[in-house]
Amino acid sequence: MSSDARESWPSQELIDSWLGQFDFDLREPTGPAVGEDADAEESSRKFRDVLGRFCTGVTVVTSMSSGRPVGMTCQSFSSVSLDPPLVLFCPAKSSRAWPQIQRAGFFCVNLLSHDQLDLSNGFAAKGTDKFAGVSWRPSATGAPLLDGVLGWVDCTIYAVHEAGDHYVVIGRVMDLGVEDAPHPLLFYRGRYARTEAEQDIAG
Repeated sequence: MSSDARESWPSQELIDSWLGQFDFDLREPTGPAVGEDADAEESSRKFRDVLGRFCTGVTVVTSMSSGRPVGMTCQSFSSVSLDPPLVLFCPAKSSRAWPQIQRAGFFCVNLLSHDQLDLSNGFAAKGTDKFAGVSWRPSATGAPLLDGVLGWVDCTIYAVHEAGDHYVVIGRVMDLGVEDAPHPLLFYRGRYARTEAEQDIAG
């Protein structure tokens, strides 16, 4: 493991926001049966381990709220449809940014480049000014388009569906484009990863 692994490892808060906080609480009012808590922990661990094998990119979803920029790190992002052009992302129900994005009715998905690890961690943190020192310009919808990203997808909200402890938010693509960044920031098996060296950033 490299000497700077601690600095480049995602926070537990960030990992939980991506994979969810799974609560397999099977207890009866009289108390848990022997082995239930251990079974629940094993189910949660297996869920995380298996889904962690699916390598994904990392995005920051942005919007505006009362004239101020808002944003959140989101790993759960995908294309949905070509005609009409639709994409989706999945914010946790506990997300503080999502209600503001929903009220705005529009959002921009910023596809992070491999050197934007700090940006990813910053937008996943709570209780901080996420846009402090971050350069951006307004997209066509007015959502912040961050500098240095791989690309961006500018959307209006098309539909929202409940799904367990998350929402599935479908966006109608209004505009999109690519930037000059050469490599993506990836997430694999609970840590950030790069493509060019085939090596985890954290070690």
